[in-house]
Amino acid sequence: MSVSAYSPRRAWESPLYHAVAEHLATFLAGRQLRGRPVPFFVVRDFRSFLDCGIPAHGFLRVRCEACGRDRVVPFSCKGRGFCPSCCGRRMAETAARLIDETLPEAPVRQWVLTVPHALRFLMAYNRDWIAAVHHVFLNAVFASLRRRTGLSSLGRNAKGGAVTFVQRFGDALNLNVHFHALALDGVYSETEDGTLLFHPAGPPSDDEVARVVERVARRVKGLLARRAEAGAFDAEPDADDLLPALYGAAVAGRALSGPRAGLKAVRLCGVDGHVSGEAEPDTPRCCAEADGFGLHAGTALPAYDREGVEHLLRYMCRPPVALDRLELLPDGRLLYRLKKRWRDGTDSVVFEPLEFLERLAALVPAPRFNMIRYSGVLAPAASWRDRLAPCVESREDETEAETAAECPEPPPGAACPLERPANENMGLVGFAPVSVGPQTSADSCPSLTSSGPAGGADCPQPALSKKQRPKRYAWAELLKRVFAVDALECDRCGGRMRILCAVNPPEAIRKILACLGMPIRAPPIAPALIEWGDAADDIPVYSDAYA
Repeated sequence: MSVSAYSPRRAWESPLYHAVAEHLATFLAGRQLRGRPVPFFVVRDFRSFLDCGIPAHGFLRVRCEACGRDRVVPFSCKGRGFCPSCCGRRMAETAARLIDETLPEAPVRQWVLTVPHALRFLMAYNRDWIAAVHHVFLNAVFASLRRRTGLSSLGRNAKGGAVTFVQRFGDALNLNVHFHALALDGVYSETEDGTLLFHPAGPPSDDEVARVVERVARRVKGLLARRAEAGAFDAEPDADDLLPALYGAAVAGRALSGPRAGLKAVRLCGVDGHVSGEAEPDTPRCCAEADGFGLHAGTALPAYDREGVEHLLRYMCRPPVALDRLELLPDGRLLYRLKKRWRDGTDSVVFEPLEFLERLAALVPAPRFNMIRYSGVLAPAASWRDRLAPCVESREDETEAETAAECPEPPPGAACPLERPANENMGLVGFAPVSVGPQTSADSCPSLTSSGPAGGADCPQPALSKKQRPKRYAWAELLKRVFAVDALECDRCGGRMRILCAVNPPEAIRKILACLGMPIRAPPIAPALIEWGDAADDIPVYSDAYA
């Protein structure tokens, strides 16, 4: 059971909800009449989105203990495709868990890899290609880190680490499968006495970034050639399969059907007050291209900036659709503002409703596909992962004695090796390797002093029990962490609100909503605007080939 982070009013009055509710039935019926029904997992994502954030489908009831004010918090759909509420919660929870439990306090750098259009189609349609390209990409990044730290002679014994997010969307909601990898900006090695040393790599030069992307392009092209020789591309896709055509049109940014079939989305200039014409190109920094592959590595953060790293993680796993950039035009079309103006002056694109739903359908990932991948020392089976993980503070009520027992007093004169250094350039080339033991955050070690240089004695940490690792973060905790808003604070008296119960039975839902003066029925869903033939009853509702 999950709770929506968005209010009921925003849920059903957003342009996104309006477009799906008004045209989903027409979109599904049109694909069925053409003999290429929409796959089941896509239909399920659309249907679940229409139920997300609607109190008539169930909610939590919370009450202020001071003034008795009632509030309902509707359930969410937990969709992985385009739902802003559920993707936003997953974004916040993923970033929080990585900071609290996975990422060591070391400098990090974001590596963004984009691929040619033809490879985007293969990666969207076949998950094996995502795994293959990701493997080549991370191997090239780790090799670069070993070169820049001077540890190439150690080979695999000098280990890097990275968390990679597979993004399927572009700025104009086109299908653009690419990678955002947050890699430790250095490598770890192990001494004879078992101590782990972190060797910072520092910022790469433009030539080094070019060397990495050229290596990725060369190896991926070789992989394509070998699989072509083996006949991997000889098989034709099923004529009844909608996904190849849908993905191909979404990659090219074109409409698949309707009066604008084969045409690109309408582009607008000057919607936000910009002057039409070519935009000034950005000065490239740590950027390179080779044979259609693009690599950017210009974003880096120091070890002590944990809040900045968490903010960057939220950006890397953000939802595909930004509600504040989507607008419903008077003629029924949808205008989507670009985050950054293109070189030709385009700052917005306009979609027909069915064209917009085609874009959304292409962004829904297939079932059992992992959108987050861990590599190197951060891989699930890595032997050093537990030794590098930060100390996890229990989110249950703990006494001061229990907290003190978990973080014993360090030796006299010792300091936590991972506190903020006096020199903000710490972690760049020219600094000595840092000795790393089990990592402990300052919040969970209140007894640590702030005196002494970074790189002192290790902070001891006991083994964490499963009880200290809750399966999910509380929804109110995530809202407070991301938006600095306490969802359990009463807006009338400022008191604390308490969760009374989860309301699921339809009769109880109607009675409570009527008592609170809220709509007792879900918003209506428009019927299909298509002339069905005599054989309409023989057409299936959806395809179960991808169930």
